[in-house]
Amino acid sequence: MKTLAITIFTVATIVFGIGNQTQAAVNTNNNKGIVLTDITRINKIEVYGNVKLYVSNGPADQVKVYNQYYAESALVQSQNGVLRISSYKGEKLEVWVTAKELNAITAYDNAEISSFGNISTIQLDVKLYNNASANLKLDAYSARVTMNDKTRANLSGTVNEYSVNRSVASSVNRTDLVADHSTEVLNGGKAKISEYAFL
Repeated sequence: MKTLAITIFTVATIVFGIGNQTQAAVNTNNNKGIVLTDITRINKIEVYGNVKLYVSNGPADQVKVYNQYYAESALVQSQNGVLRISSYKGEKLEVWVTAKELNAITAYDNAEISSFGNISTIQLDVKLYNNASANLKLDAYSARVTMNDKTRANLSGTVNEYSVNRSVASSVNRTDLVADHSTEVLNGGKAKISEYAFL
């Protein structure tokens, strides 16, 4: 009888313990996103498909994926400093990346890139393809933007050296961008649009 009581108590403790751990995991991920802790040293981000990416600076690299990431056909992987994010579902996969030393972003398909606060960096290279768009507030020494196909960019902030190389079908809004030196080239170098300083 004593052995039976101890056995019941042990089983009950294990069951309630597992139940509490599962609930804690659900609470951690519920509507707050999943933090991927094994991704570090991000210096370039590549985005494919139907993804909405928020980018910010921070003292340490962190990737936070919203939606039901593992239930969707989405991929987030990091290799040699390159973070690749892709999702081809109808609903946009939302990802927030905090990076300490980001210097390049490339976006394809219908990806949307937005900065959360200023992106402070020495050099940032942004490449957009297909119908991708970028809404970035910059605080950089150098910013190079390459726009292909029907891409869109809305750029603001402050840069020393700014250059954009874009297709005829693309559009760029730099009204709120302050640059000491600026160059814009249309159609991959066929026609230089401007080279002047924004004040």
